Amino acid sequence: MNNINKRVRTRIAPSPTGFFHLGTARTALFNYLFSKQQGGDFILRIEDTDIKRSKPEFEANIFEALEWLNLTPTETYRQSDRLDIYQTYLKQLIDSDQAYISPEPAKDDSGQIKNIIRFKNPNKIITFTDLIRGEISFDTTELGDFVIAKDLTEPLYHLVVVIDDHEMEISHIIRGEDHISNTPRQILIMEAIGASRPVYAHIPLILAPDKSKLSKRHGAIAVTEYRNQGYLAEAVLNFMAILGWSPQKTGSDQEIFNLDELINQFNLQEVSKSGAVFNLDKLNWINREHLLKLPPEEITEIINQKFSNKLTDRALTKLKDIILDRINHWGELDDMIKNEEFDYLFTEPTVTLENLKSTQYLPRVIELLKSIEAKDFTADKIKETLWPFATEMGRGEVLWPMRMALTGKLKSPDPFTIAEILGPDKTLKRLNFALSLA
Repeated sequence: MNNINKRVRTRIAPSPTGFFHLGTARTALFNYLFSKQQGGDFILRIEDTDIKRSKPEFEANIFEALEWLNLTPTETYRQSDRLDIYQTYLKQLIDSDQAYISPEPAKDDSGQIKNIIRFKNPNKIITFTDLIRGEISFDTTELGDFVIAKDLTEPLYHLVVVIDDHEMEISHIIRGEDHISNTPRQILIMEAIGASRPVYAHIPLILAPDKSKLSKRHGAIAVTEYRNQGYLAEAVLNFMAILGWSPQKTGSDQEIFNLDELINQFNLQEVSKSGAVFNLDKLNWINREHLLKLPPEEITEIINQKFSNKLTDRALTKLKDIILDRINHWGELDDMIKNEEFDYLFTEPTVTLENLKSTQYLPRVIELLKSIEAKDFTADKIKETLWPFATEMGRGEVLWPMRMALTGKLKSPDPFTIAEILGPDKTLKRLNFALSLA
């Protein structure tokens, strides 16, 4: 019997055997959204029974990633704290003749005999309804009597996941489609221990652009690495949500969502059956859209921090729009700063006569700039003052030497903006120095 009428309780059950990556995070998101929509609970269960491969740093990364994404669990469990519970169920299965101890040679060719525990398969057809894929049937005969524990003290995945889902009253199991083949074994164990059957929804996997399995090269990195690269948590959530889902039933073409909007609009039955393709350009676009929605004061504060609080108010005001025009995420600004693209704001630029190309028009540029009062020294006023002369003599001939004298860079914002950021004193000082090189 399904748990349809019970309180909605979903779970995410990562193993701390590697960093928390995008695929697991998207599964967590779908479970979180569904449970919040239904006023239910979102459970985090650390599946750490694989003692050899489980690492504290990986477990810490799971918590760190969920906290950054703002996917807060209602309850948290560790399987390693529940071994006594599993042993009790194992003994019950053996005592009721639904499992048995099977002496078998060890797989390590040591010649030892291991007393593993196998589930006694009733060899029946298992049929379940998947919210995404419809009705699915398996003939479990081909599974044989499968192993559920290495011994009484070391239960294996299929057993513990069923026990945990039963004990934690999980109503809906939302997980990757790679778990479909696990479902018949788990349903058999559910029936053996008297557990009610949850509702299943198997979501498509995230694929690389060439439709192959997602690899590190295509985005299968720790979710926290996206944070480190300067992506916004809400943008990553947005990106994960539309990997395989879109609000089709409402006819909406909306692609930008915050978390509250996702909770309101997400529909598990609108999730696609086909694999969702990872697209870095799409992630960058989504992140830029979220970045532009940030409050202006927050953007200003972040930029100021990136520059170690060394920017003047004038520089911050002018640079904000320039930077936002050029970046998709904050990591790109970090790269610009690392590559010294803005070092002319803090240190005198390296200028050579060769890079200037010509200084013949700099005297007139200096003269015109001196005619502007300090209070009016803005990019618009500077352009208005220089533009007729530059147009007459050739804009490249006039403005290139000016830009190079001010920045020493082959690429930079326009010279009018740079002059305003630097102010009249620094601007005239740099132009006079460039002129002295002739």
